[in-house]
Amino acid sequence: MGYAMTAPSYWLHSLGPVTPRPPLGGDLEVDVAIVGGGYTGLWTAYYLSQAAPQLSIAIVEAEYCGFGASGRNGGWASGLFPVSEAKLTRRYGASRAAAMHAALAGAVDEVGRAAAAEGIDCDYAKGGTITLARTPAQLRRQRGSAGFLDAEAASEICGAEGVLGGVYSPDCAALHPAKLVRGLAAVVEARGVRIFEGTRVRSIARGAVDTTHGLIKAGTVVRALEGYTARLAGHRRALAPVYSLMIATEPLPESNWERIGLRRRETFSDERHMVIYGQRTADDRLAFGGRGAPYHFGSRIEPSYDRVPGVFDSLRDTLTEMFGIRPEIAHRWGGPLGIPRDWMPSVGLADGIAWAGGYVGDGVAAANLAGRTLADLIAGTDSDLTTLPWVGHRSRRWEPEPIRWIGINAALHATTLRDALERPRVS
Repeated sequence: MGYAMTAPSYWLHSLGPVTPRPPLGGDLEVDVAIVGGGYTGLWTAYYLSQAAPQLSIAIVEAEYCGFGASGRNGGWASGLFPVSEAKLTRRYGASRAAAMHAALAGAVDEVGRAAAAEGIDCDYAKGGTITLARTPAQLRRQRGSAGFLDAEAASEICGAEGVLGGVYSPDCAALHPAKLVRGLAAVVEARGVRIFEGTRVRSIARGAVDTTHGLIKAGTVVRALEGYTARLAGHRRALAPVYSLMIATEPLPESNWERIGLRRRETFSDERHMVIYGQRTADDRLAFGGRGAPYHFGSRIEPSYDRVPGVFDSLRDTLTEMFGIRPEIAHRWGGPLGIPRDWMPSVGLADGIAWAGGYVGDGVAAANLAGRTLADLIAGTDSDLTTLPWVGHRSRRWEPEPIRWIGINAALHATTLRDALERPRVS
């Protein structure tokens, strides 16, 4: 394996040791070669094997399926999209913007449907999501939003300290991400999709995937590397690998849950500028994460970057401040996610190379939608999915270094400052 994880996520740890599949054994020729064994690559193989069972499909993964964000994310299958509907409307028109958001909302249900149909028990619970307002500035931003709740109604869902209001959406499910990705890999393999793990891809080109274990020739090549895209030759500036870190508590006693709520396992965040996200796990832990770790010069990705003690401490402090508890932290982990320059995820197929990604941290449901869309594109099927605004979108490349490093980290510090300025002053 080319990359030893310093600490597995709680999700992966809960499933026990990984037994990797064998690597590629030499040169290979297939109809479709998928680079990346996470949600995007696996969902693409899942739906494509249904739509065109005559195609031979191979997945190549540098580590093991679910090693990346698919095995360590916050477990939100959400209808969130990083580009607002208002901005999409200005760019693509109201009907196409609405279709994009409706398709993502539908993907939340489709993840649950497909998992149930395939017997994948991934602790799926569609309780929706709530974004709390806990400062006057946050409340002002939420006023007039669809799904706005007053302080009493918001606190009934999530009993955090100092709740002034909140915005609730039904379009979100909490789940166990590693159970989903491992189950999905087993399902597609049983359908005849070949999965090669421990096989690093060095470069891709039309009709060819160059790996550390041989050359794969394919009619269609799918790039599905998300936060690890920068490691692919010629793609260093395509997606910026920005780190998101998480913690998971020990199981909390019922007395804590009586106060915290989240009775339907609603996911939760608040309206601060620096992203935070949490869920009540099926075994009654708080799994909680957020941004704040620095971007590293040259889009470097290293095992040591997965752990930033100051960020872990901040996440624990935030849980204490939100819920009035000082929980024991059982697991700490992190890793990169993929951010395009314009924050617009995309899906496409051109000149024999397909791609999907740039989910900006909201990829659990979006990857399912991307997989279905790629399956239609590769199979040559015209559908409502292939006309969505993100299909064929091309984000401009990130700036070269050191401009990229300065800009991303300056934005990170500015976000932290904005949140600090919005906190009520204690007299």
